[in-house]
Amino acid sequence: MSNSKLDEAEYSNQVFEKLELEGAELQGVSFHDCTFVKCSFANAKLAQCRFDNCNFVSCNLSLLNVRGSAFREVSFSSSKLLGIDWTMARWPSVALSGQLRFEECLLNSSSFFGLYLQELKMEACQAHDVDFTEADCGHASFLQTDFAGATFHQTKLVKADFSDATNYVIDVRTNKINGARFSLPDAVNLLRSLDIEIVD
Repeated sequence: MSNSKLDEAEYSNQVFEKLELEGAELQGVSFHDCTFVKCSFANAKLAQCRFDNCNFVSCNLSLLNVRGSAFREVSFSSSKLLGIDWTMARWPSVALSGQLRFEECLLNSSSFFGLYLQELKMEACQAHDVDFTEADCGHASFLQTDFAGATFHQTKLVKADFSDATNYVIDVRTNKINGARFSLPDAVNLLRSLDIEIVD
């Protein structure tokens, strides 16, 4: 389906290609098992919408307003998701893991403050200035992701995988990193939060 508007309240098992919804407002629309390819949701407002088991491929969702909307088993690949405040979404009352997956995405200036994100997949992404304060990212996969300027404070990173990730600054005294995996040379950054001198 390729158009500039959505007329139904519920869509299932559909593929949307080049759907142009920049700046649009969607109220109470549900998507189940849908795929979005090269669609634009930039600056759109989603109110009480629902996405279940959906895939976004090469889409632009920058500055998307997700207030009150739910995302369950949703994956994003090669997409732009700049400046999204994910704390405004509707999260399940019962904590569920692995609800979001990002691969080769731009996530700069987004916020995951205080969210339950266990088993989050954020691989080969650019996550500059992203806020993970007080989030639970246990068992998350952050492979090959660039975290320049990202904030980790009181963040649970138990058994998270930072293999080949870059530019992260994680204070080992204020974050839980038990069992987490890190790669050299960036793992040396973990020592910078300690009162020690690192000699080349």
